[in-house]
This record gives sequence, C-alpha cells and structure tokens, in this order.
Amino acid sequence: MTDPDISSLAAAIGFDLPENYNAARLLWDNLETRAEKPAIFHDSGTWTYRTLAEEAGRIGNYLRQLASPGDRIVMFLDDEPAYPAAIMGALRAGLVPMLINTLSPPELIAFFIEDGDAKAVITSDPFMPLFASAGVAILNVAERPWADIAPDLAEHPTRRGDMAFWMYSSGSTGRPKGIVHKHEDAAYTAESYARSVLDLKADDICFSVPKIFFAYGFGNSITFPFAVGAASVLLSGRPTAERIFEQIARHRPTVFFGLPTLYTALAHDPAADAADLSSVRLCISAAEILSTEIAEAWSDRFGHRIVEGLGSTEVLHIYLSNQADMQKSGSAGQVVPGYAIRLRTPEDREAETGEEGIMQVRGLSAAQYYWNRPEKTAETMRDGWIHTGDRFVRDDEGFYFFKGRADDLVKVSGQWVYPMEIELALNEHPKVFESCVQAIELPDQRLTLRAWIALRDGVAGDAALTSELQAHAKTQLLPHKYPREIVYLDQLPKTGTGKIDRQAMRDIG
Repeated sequence: MTDPDISSLAAAIGFDLPENYNAARLLWDNLETRAEKPAIFHDSGTWTYRTLAEEAGRIGNYLRQLASPGDRIVMFLDDEPAYPAAIMGALRAGLVPMLINTLSPPELIAFFIEDGDAKAVITSDPFMPLFASAGVAILNVAERPWADIAPDLAEHPTRRGDMAFWMYSSGSTGRPKGIVHKHEDAAYTAESYARSVLDLKADDICFSVPKIFFAYGFGNSITFPFAVGAASVLLSGRPTAERIFEQIARHRPTVFFGLPTLYTALAHDPAADAADLSSVRLCISAAEILSTEIAEAWSDRFGHRIVEGLGSTEVLHIYLSNQADMQKSGSAGQVVPGYAIRLRTPEDREAETGEEGIMQVRGLSAAQYYWNRPEKTAETMRDGWIHTGDRFVRDDEGFYFFKGRADDLVKVSGQWVYPMEIELALNEHPKVFESCVQAIELPDQRLTLRAWIALRDGVAGDAALTSELQAHAKTQLLPHKYPREIVYLDQLPKTGTGKIDRQAMRDIG
C-alpha cells in the first residue's frame, strides 16, 4: 500500500489556504461579520472580537519597535485575554511567539530566552521576579506599555509554510526541544480535528482547563473557537474543582476540555454533587489514558460520555480520536481525517490487525524540525513521519489501543515488563485514585518496580492494602507483573500540563 503524501491528506479534508497566509487571520477574519460578538470570557470581563483585535494590534505595533520579522518573542502568561492578544499581535507583525510553561524555573527560562535568541518577553505581575536578570525587554501586560499605540496593524507578508510559533517539549530527558510550527498548522487542526470531532459553530463556548501554553490548550482556547467565531472561557490561576464548576455555572460553556487527572478530581470532588453541566454538549480528554472507571463515574454523574483522543505537541493537536457516538473504552480512537497513521514492527514492516507496532504519524500540521537540534530531528522526524515512540495495537474497526512506550521495557527478576500496564491495572482497583509505576535501580544495579499511589478519600495505605494491590496486579496481569514496592502519597505531583510528573516521583523516592 502506498503511503499517503501530505498534499493528498490535506485535499481529502478540503484544506486549502492562499500561499500568502498569516495565522493571525484566525482572529482578524472575524471582524467583518462578528466584530461585536464575545470572543473571550474572563473574570476581568468580556472581550469582543473587536476589542481583542485592537489590543492585538497595539501589541504588534509595539513589538515592531523592539524586533524584526522572524524574531522570537517569549510569551510567559497565565490564561487571560492578553495572552491570545499577544500571540495574534506578534503573528500579524511577522514575529514568532514562544509559548512557555509558566511553571518553568528561572534556569530553564534563561535557557528558553537564549535558545530562541528572544528579543522580548511578554509576562504579567506574578512572574516579573523571574525575569529580573533576563537581559531582554520585559513587557508587563498589567502595565500595558502599548496603551497609547495605534490599534491598526498591517499584516506582515508571510507564507503559509513560514515559521509562525514555537512550543517546547516537556524535556523529560535532557533540555526541552523547541518545536517549530508553521502559519498553516493551526488552521489545519481546526479543519481536521475540530470539524470532524467538535463540530463547532459560532454559538459554541469552549472552556479548556489545560492552559494555552500547552498545545492541547492552545487549540481548545484559541484556534478552534476563533476559526468559527465562537467564544472561549479563560481561567487564570489554579483550576480547583470549585472554581471550574463556578466558571461553568457562570458562562455556560458547550464544549469542555480536560485531562484524565482532571476528570478524576472533578468526579470525586464534593462540589460535583451540586454542579450543573447541562450547558455542556461535549467533554473532551487527551494527554493520558482515561480509565474506564473514571469515564463511567463521569457519565453516571453528569450524563456525558467523555470523548478521548491522542495528540502531541509535534503534531500540534489530536490525530486519533473517538467520537461522541462511536467510542471504545480504553481506546485512543480512530484516525482523525487529515492524518495518516502506521504501526511498524521491530522488523520495520506494517503491523497486522491486533499486532503491536510503534506508531508513526503524518499530517500537514506536524512540525518539520526541532530548533537547533538536528540529531533529535533526525530521530523523530523522518521521511515526513513523526516517530512517536508509542506502542499501539489496532483492532479490526480501526481503533487504536496504547500499550506503552517503546523505550520503557525493563527486565525485572529476569523477565520483561512494561510498567505502564501495571499502572493501568492498579488504576482499575476501587481503592486507588491514581498511580504511577516506574523501574527503580537498586544498590546492586538490579531493577525493581515501584508504584506511587494516591488513594481514594477515607482509604488508608498500610501493609494489608499493599498486599491486596499486589495480588490485584498479579491476577489482572501475569504473576510477575506487580509492583515490588508501593509508596502512598496524598497526591501525585503534576507537570504544568496536568500530567503525572514522573521525574518528580523519582526525586520523592
């Protein structure tokens, strides 16, 4: 079978942009017919498309005094109206926004600025101390240094394939990698995933708890609603269950975006008893595997089936997804229109149905390289395919099931084990809230399996429960696949994108 090329994948979904295209049109194209329509709902107030575009224009004009087309601008902001305004203003001015995780420590921030040769940083009051010695222009959105600048901003001539914006990998090993996306990429995800799965309309209201700096949140909060003239709810600060339910009650979103860990917390929070999600027509989950138990608990409580998908920062958004009316529990879904997936065996042949293989992804929105990282680029981006390193199985209906990472196979007690499958088994136990399983090196250099577990409310972690959980893993899997050590924590540490922080877990011990 001939592999589909990028152009045929784009043609299959009717994606067609003019050669001279700038991604900021996602915002500006709304001014002709939807200028007075709400674009952003935030605790500070409501922003229409006109007010957002005017603020973006002022920011873009101000940045042109500090940088030249193609220069990078660090965006270090919480989710607030100034964030999409800054991104769109920079894009329209021909500059390249770098979307940075706001949980980054000072030494990593310094790396980002140096790596991107950034000419300025746009941030806000809470983060100003992090940039005391940054050595570049620091712009505080609270002070609005662009307030007196004209809002009319001419679009810098860019081509659809030009560099548009950067995001960084999580950097679980080594320094984070700058993932370079083009002007056409965001629009492509709106045409592929958002159209086929979300079916957004202008009267929709999107609420994404995952933040904008996260590729998932960027699409949810900016790309998808702006592409159709819908509105977006932005929540600054820590997204507690109480605050999330309050935002839903106030703004009545129709599409809600979360993560498995978030759905777990919300479904078991006392505030869920009084929460009203009747405005929501669609609940989306990505980034990690959604357990059957949480999916059922959410459905039982709110009447919504969570639609699970899989994406990556390299591809910008979701390329595998279930549908609201076509789902399989535990599956990442089927191929999203506009993308191609193949599973390759260790012998480098196409995996058969039911046979495990390493996933490779192709689609126009996929990044073509990592900034200044040729070796990592060659490792991940080959012949137009993103090599994910994820092991999957495809069933006879085209649903894909995650089986772990290609590089996480460890030998324990002389036998090969994937820690992820033990983790999934533990998560199904009724006393377990969530878990993380990793291989730990012993003093004699042998490997053992350790599980860090957060328990349900009211459950105590003791020797009896440890034996119970170990027996549970042995009965769900092969007898040798169980955690030799179990550490109980009140909660598992999370990264800025809401995933379990596996490195932090190792530091805990």
